[in-house]
Amino acid sequence: MVKLNKIYTKTGDDGTTGLAAGPRRMKSDLRVDAYGVVDETNACIGLARLSTADMPEIDGVLAEVQNGLFDLGADLATPETGEPLGYEPLRITEHQVETLEAAIDRLNARLEPLKSFVLPGGSPASAALHLARTVSRRAERLMVELAARDDEKVNPAAIRYINRLSDLLFVAARVANKDGTEDVLWVPGKNR
Repeated sequence: MVKLNKIYTKTGDDGTTGLAAGPRRMKSDLRVDAYGVVDETNACIGLARLSTADMPEIDGVLAEVQNGLFDLGADLATPETGEPLGYEPLRITEHQVETLEAAIDRLNARLEPLKSFVLPGGSPASAALHLARTVSRRAERLMVELAARDDEKVNPAAIRYINRLSDLLFVAARVANKDGTEDVLWVPGKNR
């Protein structure tokens, strides 16, 4: 159980932050940036949920995703080092990836196939979901960059999870636009 009594500790005043297992890293560290953008994604989803309260199928999935994003943050904040931790670290699982895939399939079944790219917008809920999608893509890029480093490890399921999440948010944005009927479609070269 997490217990937060004191909100400020002053330990980060030197520009460092503690990872879950204790080591300190610069706040500009790529790993810290990655889990920070996961947190931004979660905040964007929270904002989107203000517009999805009357869409229980979408809102329920987003509530689960918000919890899963905290799991993802914990996963990233506890890098595999080969050293014993004294506890089992929280890791994203294949089941969590499969749950996102099932939600994508369920929501996507309601939609007609696209004939053009979709511009972010249409309804407030859709626009907010597209914003969350783009922030989740940024988190994914950072996680992939982190995983490519020789001195870092990233749970492969975590990368699959964030990749599926952006797909889920895209599909949810279309559903929020009255099952895609109010999507704003890209018209190539329209402003030439």
